[in-house]
Amino acid sequence: MEPKARLWLRYVSIFVFLAAVFQTASAVTHYTIPEEMDEGTVVANLVSDLGLDLKSLSKRKVRLDVVANKKYLDVNKDTGELYILERIDRENLCPIKSVTTCLLKVDATLENPIRMFNIELEIMDINDNAPRFRRDTMHLDISEATAIGERFSLTNAVDPDTGSNSVKAYYLSESDHFSIEIQTGRDGSKFADLILKKSLDREKQASHNLILTAVDGGVPARSGTASIIVRVLDTNDNAPQFDEDSYTINLTENAPIGSLVVKLNATDRDEGSNSDIIYSFSLYTSEKTQQTFSLNPEDGEIRVKEMINYEDFRIYDMEVIATDKGANSLSGKCKVNILVTDMNDNHPEISIKSFTSPVKEDIAVNTVIAVVSVSDKDSGENGQVDIHISDDLPFALKESSDNYYELLVSEPLDRENVPEYDITITVTDRGNPPLSDNETITLELLDINDNVPQFPQTFYTIPVMENNAPGALLSSLTAIDPDLHENQYLVYFIIEKEIVNTSMSMLFSINPENGNLYALKTFDYEIEKEFLFHIEARDSGVPPLSSNVTVHIIIMDQNDNTPLIVSPWRAHGSVVEEKIPRSTDKGTLIAKVIAIDSDSVHNSRITYQFLHNTDATLFSLDQYNGEIRTMRMFSYRDSRHQQLVVIAKDNGEPALSATVTIKLSTVETALKTYADMTEVPLGYDIFSDINLYLVIGLGSVSFLLLITILVTIVLKCQKTKPSKAAPPCRNSVISERNSTIADSTLVSNDAYWYSLFLAETRKGKLVVRQPVPKGARYVVSSLPRSTGLTETSDSAASTLQVGLSTGELVLQISHTTVYAV
Repeated sequence: MEPKARLWLRYVSIFVFLAAVFQTASAVTHYTIPEEMDEGTVVANLVSDLGLDLKSLSKRKVRLDVVANKKYLDVNKDTGELYILERIDRENLCPIKSVTTCLLKVDATLENPIRMFNIELEIMDINDNAPRFRRDTMHLDISEATAIGERFSLTNAVDPDTGSNSVKAYYLSESDHFSIEIQTGRDGSKFADLILKKSLDREKQASHNLILTAVDGGVPARSGTASIIVRVLDTNDNAPQFDEDSYTINLTENAPIGSLVVKLNATDRDEGSNSDIIYSFSLYTSEKTQQTFSLNPEDGEIRVKEMINYEDFRIYDMEVIATDKGANSLSGKCKVNILVTDMNDNHPEISIKSFTSPVKEDIAVNTVIAVVSVSDKDSGENGQVDIHISDDLPFALKESSDNYYELLVSEPLDRENVPEYDITITVTDRGNPPLSDNETITLELLDINDNVPQFPQTFYTIPVMENNAPGALLSSLTAIDPDLHENQYLVYFIIEKEIVNTSMSMLFSINPENGNLYALKTFDYEIEKEFLFHIEARDSGVPPLSSNVTVHIIIMDQNDNTPLIVSPWRAHGSVVEEKIPRSTDKGTLIAKVIAIDSDSVHNSRITYQFLHNTDATLFSLDQYNGEIRTMRMFSYRDSRHQQLVVIAKDNGEPALSATVTIKLSTVETALKTYADMTEVPLGYDIFSDINLYLVIGLGSVSFLLLITILVTIVLKCQKTKPSKAAPPCRNSVISERNSTIADSTLVSNDAYWYSLFLAETRKGKLVVRQPVPKGARYVVSSLPRSTGLTETSDSAASTLQVGLSTGELVLQISHTTVYAV
């Protein structure tokens, strides 16, 4: 049998005994059973206890009343046993704990006859419930400033059991700060008080977790637990504290405005408002520092408020206070030292302390022209500077004292090469990257008269066309003087020189201001061919400087002279009549046309052409020497009279020309040769313009006389000599012409000589005729004008006697003696 059943039988025996005794005293049947008995457990046998007949029990329909809608008990009609139909819980049946005895009253009813029995069933408590706290967790807020010994009431534990099975004791988990004290209430209930036995410190331990255990008195004992969470309430007992007492911050100058310098952090071990911190500058922080930096009161950030310049302030000291927001606020402080780090942010500066400008270009080398100073507000290498100027300049820098430099002239200066100098002085610091600055000064040079006027050329050859207009501009001879002002003003003049008693200033004129050279007269190439003189250019400096240049004026020839035919000589008009033997051979020289031109060689180059030729097959003309020769022998068919018209044309542009008409008559007899002629010297002096015309007039008269004499001689020669000697005599009449007219030697007959005399005298030359050893010829020489009058007169005197012996006619004209045969 199970232990619980054994226990029940023991209770039933006791209760039956007591019921028997009670039945004697009253009519109530009383049973005592423990609670929580299993269903079906027999409580008692009613048949025996109530004295009923077991056999009639089923017929009498025994029944039990329902209690509180629950039927805990029932009767086995077969055995008459009272058994438990539903588990009985004393705590539910008798919830009032103050009732010490819990009775379950049941009325049993029998029929036939009806009979009622009162049954009391006392329910005994067993320790079937553990103590239980109304709250599993208890929260206590205790200020850290609470005094030791302070009590705090705790929720007590509840145990539905009664008697010894109820709560008997409380136990607290181990704690240094708390303990419990058990109290007993009037109803015998137990409760505990929490007692503070040690001061709390929230900063060390903000909360305490405790376990409270309630134990009942049952066997075995049951227990229940609850958690006690003690939250230590803060009091403002801790001042804010910075992470460091002192901060040293290196800050680069020119840090951007708004950039973070440092974020200060102060902590307060308190909580809530007691730990909320406000940051501020103390009164020991200067106003300049507070203007330069801003402090965020909420988060302690220090930021740049204004531009920071190392050169203004290098160290900023500040004291920052952190204050909490507690009722009785506490504060902490720290020092912040901000060291400004120099940046190379300042350009070097140049200051011109002294400068002399302008200066004379002949300033001495090593002369000081400027004093400059340099500076840099930066420090260290950033503040060390180097100064220099361009190496191409004739100047040098020399340090005179600390940061002072002298600008010296290192080379001779020349204003004409460089009139002014832009001197750029550059100063560079040694920072990284380096910064520099420069200053440009302009040095002007004053001119001194150190340059001689210079002509572009040392020799000028100026061609001047003859027949120029007086006052014509020949050339501009401009000299250059690189000096300035009065040193540059030039005056031009011709250095006087006389040519044949004529001053150059009478021939030429020069503008003294601009060097324009003018001709004062009209030049004739045939008279003057060139001039050589000097022109001087002189400046106006003190002392004046000058230079000269050689000017060579060359008179250029114009084709202004018509060729003059001097052979064959034409006594009357332009027709020349000649007689030639009809038996003349082929290639025989019939005549030679000679023309002279007083122009230059180029313009005086003569060419000859036939304008008219009676028989083109009979005569030929050499275009260069003017020789007319027979192309064949005369035939009986040829006319006795031939007419030739020859034109002599020069080489000028446009060409000028002269013509001669030669009428040839053929004869059967030969011509006689000229008689021997003696030399007749001629001399003349310099003709004036009037005398020239007189000479020409008288010369024409003499010419007629000479022709008459010549004709007489020719006729005599034809009568005295045979015809066979005629050709050689005729050939001797023809003159030979050299290619050069002026200053040349010609072989001519009398007519040609006289014509040459007239042409050459126009050029101012002396003509002298000399005999040729072989035959009756004469050599005519034109001499330069420089031949003196005395010399000519002597020559004339020496030949005068010979001339008179041959019957020559002498004409006295002015100062010139002309001899004509």
